[in-house]
Amino acid sequence: MIAAPYTRYSTDLQKETSTQDQLALLRKCADSEGWPIPLIYSDEGVSGSTPVASRPAGQRLLAAAVSGEFHVLLLEGLDRLSRDMVEQERIVRRLEHSGIRIIGVSDGYDSNSASRKLHRGMRGIINEVYLDDLRAKVHRGLSGRCDRGLFAGGMSFGYTTIEAPGGRALEIVESEAETVRWIFDQFSGGQSCRAIAIELNRRGVPSPRGNTWSLSAIFGSPRKGTGILNNDLYRGLYIWNRTRWLKDPDTGIRKRVERPQSEWMRREMPDLRIVPAALWDQVKGRQGVQRIHGGTQGKGGKPGTLLGGLLRCGGCGGPYIAVNAWGYGCGRHKDRGPAACQNDRLIPRGTTERRLIGLLADDLLSPARVQELQQYVLAAIKARQDGAGAADKAARQRLAELERDIGNLTEAVAAMGLSVALRERLGLAEAERSRLLAGLAADQPSRLPDLIPRLADRFRAFVADLPSMAKRDPVSARRELAKIMGPVKIVPEGEKVFAELGIYGGLLDVAGSGSGGSIWF
Repeated sequence: MIAAPYTRYSTDLQKETSTQDQLALLRKCADSEGWPIPLIYSDEGVSGSTPVASRPAGQRLLAAAVSGEFHVLLLEGLDRLSRDMVEQERIVRRLEHSGIRIIGVSDGYDSNSASRKLHRGMRGIINEVYLDDLRAKVHRGLSGRCDRGLFAGGMSFGYTTIEAPGGRALEIVESEAETVRWIFDQFSGGQSCRAIAIELNRRGVPSPRGNTWSLSAIFGSPRKGTGILNNDLYRGLYIWNRTRWLKDPDTGIRKRVERPQSEWMRREMPDLRIVPAALWDQVKGRQGVQRIHGGTQGKGGKPGTLLGGLLRCGGCGGPYIAVNAWGYGCGRHKDRGPAACQNDRLIPRGTTERRLIGLLADDLLSPARVQELQQYVLAAIKARQDGAGAADKAARQRLAELERDIGNLTEAVAAMGLSVALRERLGLAEAERSRLLAGLAADQPSRLPDLIPRLADRFRAFVADLPSMAKRDPVSARRELAKIMGPVKIVPEGEKVFAELGIYGGLLDVAGSGSGGSIWF
């Protein structure tokens, strides 16, 4: 029997030595049973509410369990695996289905125990309630800090924290505050957020994240209070408890959602004001006019062009987007200026789209590609037939058993009469026999000679429809193109601009005359 210890600690309550202490406990258990432990899994600084499959060591643990690399999973307690009751039950069932024995050394859980379901159900409730209680205590503590005028989280550009009685307080960083006031002055004077970001990057002013400034970092969202121009703290109003994190029960992904305004905590802090009231009002007035007239300075919605997001800049790696009605260009250069990316080359949208689609159509409809599709389909059908053959064999064996059972039950009825118990058993056996016979009758030999040409015809029709799909539904067409060719790198070379497609292992020509396999625009 091979055992695998799994340890985990959370950054908020535990130290790195916690995993070492857990491992020592689990080693002692393994030694007492004579189990070797060649595999050790440890996640450090990971919350118990994080899905196991989303943890680095947790992913390796699940993969090793499926492949049968160990037989016993050792835990300090089930809470090390998960503090979410639903996640805990799902993972435990998956592991036990794979034949893994799970032992919680401290909480006494053992999947070989007859009371294991009751045990883990109770532990799951306790662990989940613990998380809820912990969240409530943390939230209550932060709320108290906010009431006392202390820092409760959410650091903003222009401020730092300093020691204060009972916690930490915010303090203005004057060098950053000057940048904030300059941004407000420029915007109120009519400059666009894009122009402001480009100028900041030209000057080498560090952004809130320490890199280059972006349009969205300045404009943000007036409704959500994000972005430099919408930060109420700059006018001396501290707002806390505006959002919270919620985890999707299906994906396990955490998403920030806005709380009702009735739950927001507001506190006037005039000593933290950076932007004068008159300047703040001027900026809000200009933003309001833009919204009335339908203008926007923030990020757009989903790309409405065929290649937006698929094309990548060969200089900075950022996306090539539709910068105007005519052409695609580097989004970083457009929004952040030459300091972020010096690639200012544009490529024609219509020409680029037609040539890329034409290239793909020629390649995908070539005899070699169609033959490749046929071989792939044949292999898939064969694999399915092999699986169906094994299932048919098992079904026929079970059918033979049922025939014997039905014969024995019929003889019993003839000898003793049709009792209630015999009637039920005979009815169940006959019903199962009918289902098996219907299933075997439905399995017809595959009509491969008819199937392959029809699949090839559908494939050709799909490729031929790409240009029209690009016009009527560019989002769907882009999604299909992404599956086929992946990202396309745009690389300027001299007077020409080349497109590099990884699936072809180099540069390919989609621009007319070209020779020697290069895409140029």
